[in-house]
Amino acid sequence: MKKQYDFRHGRRGAVVRAPSGKTRITIRIDDDILQWFREQVHKAGGGNYQTLINDALRSFAESVEHNLEDTLRRVLREELPRYRVQPKAR
Repeated sequence: MKKQYDFRHGRRGAVVRAPSGKTRITIRIDDDILQWFREQVHKAGGGNYQTLINDALRSFAESVEHNLEDTLRRVLREELPRYRVQPKAR
C-alpha cells in the first residue's frame, strides 16, 4: 500500500453504474421477506435475489392490469345488451 493516495480526480457515487432501464434505489423490506427471496435463489442453485424480487413485482403489476381488463370486459358484456337501441319498426 502507498503511504498516500491522490483523490483529486475522484468522483462520488456508485462504483458500478446501473444498466440502462434500471434505477438504483434504497428500499426497506421486512427481514422475513428478504430471507424468503434469498432462500428461493439458494434452492434454485444460485442467481440474484434482487432479480427475483423484480420479477415478482413485475408479475404482480401485470396480473393487476390483466385482472382489471378482464373485469372491464365482463362488465361491458353484461351491461351493454341492456342499452342496445332496437331499430324502429316501420
